[in-house]
Amino acid sequence: MGNGRSFIAGILFVVAVIALAAGVMYLVVPAHSIPSFIPGHIARGALVDAKHTKRGWAGIGVGAVLLVLAILLVSTGRRPRYRRY
Repeated sequence: MGNGRSFIAGILFVVAVIALAAGVMYLVVPAHSIPSFIPGHIARGALVDAKHTKRGWAGIGVGAVLLVLAILLVSTGRRPRYRRY
């Protein structure tokens, strides 16, 4: 496998982990507790217990797809080497 493929697979893996973490955070953390630099932050006064289920599932879905792409990118192109006697 070339260096370019492993580099791209590594980047895909890192982005997949970040997307999965953000998706889980959107599902678990209340809207007022999400850090302000992440889209979807709601001020304390409005909808205190609101959760962002669509964004959470979208993050998990994107993370899963990127993780599968990274695995496929690493695994394709490998051929077993057979010895000739």
